[in-house]
Formats: sequence, C-alpha cells, structure tokens
Amino acid sequence: MADQLFNQWWIFVVLGVFAGVVSGALGLGSGTILIPSLVLLCGYGQKSAQGMALAVMVPMTLLGALRYWQNPEIEMSAKVILLVIFGSLVGVLAGAELAGRLPSHILRKAFAIFLIAVAVRMFIGSSRPKEKGVDNSLPVQKKTSLVEQGGINDEAEGR
Repeated sequence: MADQLFNQWWIFVVLGVFAGVVSGALGLGSGTILIPSLVLLCGYGQKSAQGMALAVMVPMTLLGALRYWQNPEIEMSAKVILLVIFGSLVGVLAGAELAGRLPSHILRKAFAIFLIAVAVRMFIGSSRPKEKGVDNSLPVQKKTSLVEQGGINDEAEGR
C-alpha cells in the first residue's frame, strides 16, 4: 500500500506541511500528527511510522526552534535546553530499544493512551504557567526594565 501511495508524492508533502504547521504553532512533536497519519492513512506499521517521525523531527524542530529563539518576546534557557537534550539522547536510545522489543499492537495502544492522557491533562490543567523560584530547582528569569521609574524615594524620606 505504501508503494502505491509513493506514486502520489503530494500526499506526503501535504502531510509534512500539516505536521509542520501544527508543530510550529502548537509545539507538538511531529509524532502527534505523523504517526497516526502514517499508520492509519498510509498503511505503515507502527514501528516504521515511529522511525520516520523521529527522522522528520530533527530538521523540522531545529528550524522551528530557531524561529522561536529569534523572537525577542520568547525566553528560552540554553541551560534547560542542553539538559533536556542530554536526557533525551539517553532516553531515545532506551526507548528505541524498548520499541524494537515490544509488539507493534502494544506500542500502538501505548501511544494512544499517552495521547489521551496528555490531551486530558492539557484540557483540565491550569492555563497559567507556574513560576519556579527558591523552593524549586529551576531558576526564574524575570524581565527587567533598563529605565527606572521616577518619583519620590519613600525610603529616604522615612515613609
């Protein structure tokens, strides 16, 4: 079935555009769109779809991250990014090994359960980000103004 679809190459281009828009706009990984599409619409096996989604993710996310990095309104911590990269490199090796050992039908069900759990949590969770501070291990980056406010110095006048 996949060979027949390859003759209609435009399907994959449209799928890529859709995955890119959703990834860039919502921050969702390519797997959220590509894995179900490749399995359900294009007839690929779960493991093949997961491998292809990982391969597509690298150039797509690098370009998307660069666009976010260039936006002065968005704060991105290089330290946090590097720590997550380190962890994810270790994790992807373990995850790929695990995926290779598990039957495809188990992976497919685990993937669906994960998507449902994340969707429910996002839907019912708080819409306000929580600030990390002294009590937590992540630093807070606060925006500061270079222009000081004018006015009366209350401390100097004993108020």
